[in-house]
Amino acid sequence: MKAIKLNNNKLLNNYFKLNFQELATLIREHHGPHYHFCSFCYSSVTESAMKSKRKTDHLERTANNFRQEVISPAKVCGITNESETVKRLRLAVTNKDFTFKAGQWVDFFIPEVSVVGGFSICSSPGLLEQDGVLELAVKHTVHPPAHWIHTQCSLDSEVALRVGGNFFFDPQPADSPVNLVLIAGGVGINPLFSILLHVADFHRNQETEKIGYQMGTVKLYYSAKNTNELLFKNNIFGLMNEFPGKIACSFHVTQQSSQICEELQPYITEGRISEKELEKHVSKDTLWYICGPPPMIESISKVLENFGVPTDCIYFEKWW
Repeated sequence: MKAIKLNNNKLLNNYFKLNFQELATLIREHHGPHYHFCSFCYSSVTESAMKSKRKTDHLERTANNFRQEVISPAKVCGITNESETVKRLRLAVTNKDFTFKAGQWVDFFIPEVSVVGGFSICSSPGLLEQDGVLELAVKHTVHPPAHWIHTQCSLDSEVALRVGGNFFFDPQPADSPVNLVLIAGGVGINPLFSILLHVADFHRNQETEKIGYQMGTVKLYYSAKNTNELLFKNNIFGLMNEFPGKIACSFHVTQQSSQICEELQPYITEGRISEKELEKHVSKDTLWYICGPPPMIESISKVLENFGVPTDCIYFEKWW
C-alpha cells in the first residue's frame, strides 16, 4: 500500500482546497486505474457546507486542528457489533509512516461516498505498533460515512485514513507521573478508551520490564443512557481486574428503563456524574480528559474550574 504526503501549508492553512487528484491517485494506485472515486468529494463539502445553515461537518469543525501529512490506505479486517447501535471496525494499515497518539481521530475517506467522516480511534497506539491495526467504534446515524459503515462496509472494504486532533495523552518516559480522570458521555468514550488502553500498556511495561513512563492512577467516569449503550464494558472490567488500585471505573446511566443485571449492579449508578464524586480527585498531580456532548463538557469544565482546577489541566473534545 502506498501513502501520499500532502503539502503542509495546504493542509494547515487551506485545508478545504486539498488537491483531490492526489487522493484520487492514491486510491487508484491501490485499487486499479478504473476504480470509481467521487470527483465532487471536496468541492461539495466545502462549497455547500460553508453556505448552508445546517450543522457543520467534521472537516469544518476540525479545520484548525493538527493533521498529519500522510493519507494511508486501510483495509477492514474485522467488524463486530459493540452494541445495538454501534459497530466496531478493525482496520489494517501497512504504511509504516502512519502513527497516532492516544485520543486522536482519523479523517475517514470512503471512495464511493462524497462526505469525509471523522471518527475517534478507540484502540491503543501499541496495537498499531505491534499488529498494524487500529479500531473505530461508530454509532449508526444518517451521516453518510456512518451510514456506509453500518449498511455497506464489509470485510476487505478499502478506505483511506489520515490522523488528526489536538486531544491526546502522550507522556514521555522522563515526564513526572500524573493521575488521570477520564469523563465520557455516550460515544465520547472512544478517545478515552484509547487513552485507558495506552495507560494499561504503560503499567504492563513497568511491571514486566521496568521501563517507560511511570503512570499514576486512572479513574474513568462513563455515562450513557442505559447499560446497553455502555461500550467496551467487558474490556474495561478486564483492565480493572488486571490493575486493581491503578485503574478504576464508575458507570452511570441516565435513562435506564429495565432492571440492571446483577453482574453490573456493583458498578452502576443511576443518574448523572455528581460534583461530589469529581471533587475528591482534585489535586495538583491530576489531569482531566472529557469527551461527550458539548453541554456536558461545558458543565463539567465549569465545575472543575470552580474547584480550582487550572484550565491547562483540563482537556476536552466535543462530540457533536
